[in-house]
Amino acid sequence: MTGKALRHTGARGEAQPQAGFTLLEMLVVLVIAGLLVSLASLQLTRNPRTDLNEEAQRLALLFESAGDEAQVRARPIAWQPVNGGFRFDVRTDDGWRPLRDDLFRARRWEGGVTNVEIQFAGTDKSVGRLVFGTEAIDAPMEITLVSPVGRATIVGTGNGRYQVR
Repeated sequence: MTGKALRHTGARGEAQPQAGFTLLEMLVVLVIAGLLVSLASLQLTRNPRTDLNEEAQRLALLFESAGDEAQVRARPIAWQPVNGGFRFDVRTDDGWRPLRDDLFRARRWEGGVTNVEIQFAGTDKSVGRLVFGTEAIDAPMEITLVSPVGRATIVGTGNGRYQVR
């Protein structure tokens, strides 16, 4: 035997090429993976404007449900913005009491809402709460949610339905 290292040979006695990646191939794969991860993270960030509109949509659906619930209970239900969120109250014989069920529980604002403006159609006066009566017909109103990225307005048409603009 001479001083040379033996190479592994295949079944036919020919030399096998060594398997594996070169350093350059590994760097290319890592760069591509990094680009894909950064693109995915850019796609996952939400638009704050979308969050505000989604909060307005949720609130519009809650308003419709509160109007229906007031008719079913034959008792007025009020919606009131409070510091950092909102709540629903029901009128009882001894005054307004917070509703405690899952749908109408007190909630914190989502979507970056910082302020709420409530106005009835044809008036410049702003009110502090909405009252959903036991009748299906009500006065048209606008509820504007304000956030640092803009405004979303919920319009009540007076027939128990609400739309976001």
